[in-house]
Amino acid sequence: MKDRQEQIAQVIVTAQQMHEIEERIFAAGMPVVALMEKVAGLIARRVQDIYPLSCQQQNKTKASSSPSSRVGILVGPGHNGGDALVVARELYFRGYEVLIYCPFPKLKELTSQHLQYAKSLGLPCYDSIEPLQDCDLLIDGLFGFGLERTLTDPVATAINQLNEWHKPIISIDLPSGLHTDTGEVLGTAVRATHTFCLGLWKLGLLQDEALDYIGKAELIDFDIPLADIQAVLENSPSTKRITKTTALSTLLLPRPPVTHKYKEGHLLLICGSRRYSGGAILTGLGARASGVGMLSIAVPESLKSIMVAQLPEALIIGCPETECGAIAQLQLPAKTDLSSFSAIACGPGLTRDASPILQEVLDSTSPLLLDADGLNILAEMGTIKTLQKRQNTTVLTPHAGEFKRLFPEIPDANQHRVKATREAAAQSGAVVLLKGARTVIANSQRTVWINPESTPALARGGSGDVLTGLIGGLLAQASSKKISVEEIVATGAWWHSQAAILAAQERTELGVDAHTLTNYLSAVLASNLIEKN
Repeated sequence: MKDRQEQIAQVIVTAQQMHEIEERIFAAGMPVVALMEKVAGLIARRVQDIYPLSCQQQNKTKASSSPSSRVGILVGPGHNGGDALVVARELYFRGYEVLIYCPFPKLKELTSQHLQYAKSLGLPCYDSIEPLQDCDLLIDGLFGFGLERTLTDPVATAINQLNEWHKPIISIDLPSGLHTDTGEVLGTAVRATHTFCLGLWKLGLLQDEALDYIGKAELIDFDIPLADIQAVLENSPSTKRITKTTALSTLLLPRPPVTHKYKEGHLLLICGSRRYSGGAILTGLGARASGVGMLSIAVPESLKSIMVAQLPEALIIGCPETECGAIAQLQLPAKTDLSSFSAIACGPGLTRDASPILQEVLDSTSPLLLDADGLNILAEMGTIKTLQKRQNTTVLTPHAGEFKRLFPEIPDANQHRVKATREAAAQSGAVVLLKGARTVIANSQRTVWINPESTPALARGGSGDVLTGLIGGLLAQASSKKISVEEIVATGAWWHSQAAILAAQERTELGVDAHTLTNYLSAVLASNLIEKN
């Protein structure tokens, strides 16, 4: 059972895929009406959990003149509206006062039948939104998955009005007005406080554009057979949510009883300049938190004493520097070359003056992670043609601006993040991590992972440097443990965001600077291990 729940939690579908899955269920004999009753019953129970009636209200008789909690139900013309009407009926029977808004003259047959029955129970129904203004809670069942057209009046005006009321709103499946696949706002959209996604996670709910509208999202699992999901998705590029279970399956990275530091990964960081010494420090602290067995950090000679003070356990390699304080050339220890390292991470604080260093690193045969100025220099060299010559894995971790410089021929990276990241990985052969509120990771086989949780606390200078060090350390350890690069990158993204979430809970979002973030990386593991045990 737990294995099935975990598989369901990872699945992300488009509107077309969800439609095909539902068609298989109905073709197998599941009546639409039975599924609607089941789904609506699950929703009604969750509504009661989140917004329960008081004991006094629960004991009132229908004849009582005292009002109970008032719930407004927004009913659309399709089966999403039918779901909402069954929820309305169930909440009414459980003691809630229910009002219905339905501005559509023509409804699907099943939805129309549920509306007729609701009216027979005496539930008031309006074609104007104003009578619902005094409700304590609104339930949005206007449109479900598959909406592609821009909303028009009177519905658009009604949605704008209810958004101005600032009342709790629960949206069924996804907030009405959002595109199922892109999360785009189709003219206007409901700003929900909760979204109950039905059956499987819809792609639009995991897009940055949707986050202002979905509130707290949760999955309502109505027991779709795995065989139906697999039959529809087996020939499509895979898109998955990174879950706590999948991330922790690679953490802590397993270690045998007899080992030593070099067996647990040797990471080389190449970072920093006289102008940007902080980038080197934060990258090093992120790498240290990863648990990598051995950490070497190449910096300009003028930074060596600072780095030793901050990271005494690391081997700090002071390198000749340019007049501007950038690394002029790598000067590794005797009998050491770039192939000696389990992984290399390069870029934070480097400056573009260090261009020759990047070419040397690209020519190496070690797994390589590029960030910050490493990405900017790569863009100047020509991303695709340069990476196609590499003999080992490359990981790129751009934000949207860096992505545009790296892949100028790929349009709409801001609006179509999943599509753009997938295409970038396919063209370059790299594992591409596109940073954002919902970080997207793709490999050259077009498989995509999306990190479903984050926090605005990460919108601070240096947070990305910490991520570079953390993933670099994990890459170095994973190289000998038969863990795929994309898996370990996804794990690093999850770990980084969870540390920020934990820090924000204790210090507020404004209290999480990058240095503080590094202190919470180990706390995330500790808290999850305690919970597991």
